Amino acid sequence: MPMSNDEKLFLEAHHSRSFELKRAFRIFFEFIMGFRSLHFVGPCITVFGSARFKEDSPYYVLAKAIGEEAANAGFTVMTGGGAGLMEAANRGAKEAGGKSIGCNIILPHEVKPNPYLDRFVLFRYFFVRKMMLAKYSYAFIVMPGGFGTLDELFEIATLIQTGKMKGFPVILIGKDYWKGLIDFLHNPLYLTGAIANQDLKQIKLTDSPSEAIGWIIKSSKKRFGLKFMKTPKARKAFLEKGI
Repeated sequence: MPMSNDEKLFLEAHHSRSFELKRAFRIFFEFIMGFRSLHFVGPCITVFGSARFKEDSPYYVLAKAIGEEAANAGFTVMTGGGAGLMEAANRGAKEAGGKSIGCNIILPHEVKPNPYLDRFVLFRYFFVRKMMLAKYSYAFIVMPGGFGTLDELFEIATLIQTGKMKGFPVILIGKDYWKGLIDFLHNPLYLTGAIANQDLKQIKLTDSPSEAIGWIIKSSKKRFGLKFMKTPKARKAFLEKGI
């Protein structure tokens, strides 16, 4: 794939001060655009995950269940807005009558938003996009994924480890998928002192969407005093059951 003009400019070591000032204003404008677009989205859960898993994947089914459980608890579901497991989580939320948000990125090849979004925000810079995915969320659910998902997971883990974010649940979904990573965190990272026991405790692992959302509800009530209003669809189901 040929190098884009933006990549060529980025790789050049020096630019004029006016060029750098213009780029700083462009970055600032993108932050403002993100803040304005997402200010009223409500309490969010961000779901990270690969765009490469299709609808017939068991991980797609899990991600969709996560979106449904989150929406039924009153959360807005926020993802990168793309295909695969992002689509599944947005779809689960949308079909449950909840809110569904996507924060996508401009790439050299076209990336289309998935069709299950109430709001879609497009970013040029990865670091601005990742900040938005972090800023508006009360918890982070990490579905199976590749480099991008790992990048998002460890950026959030680092922010919590360093005290820049405090007390936000980070939940890995898929015990078999993440087993190797969990083993690596314990040995060699923990055993050699590269991370502390508290760093391990901040990351939870489960195969159960209801268990994951239960942890998040408990944390959000305790830490932020959130009161959860179920979606109209969920309220109807509960009334029909006599609950």
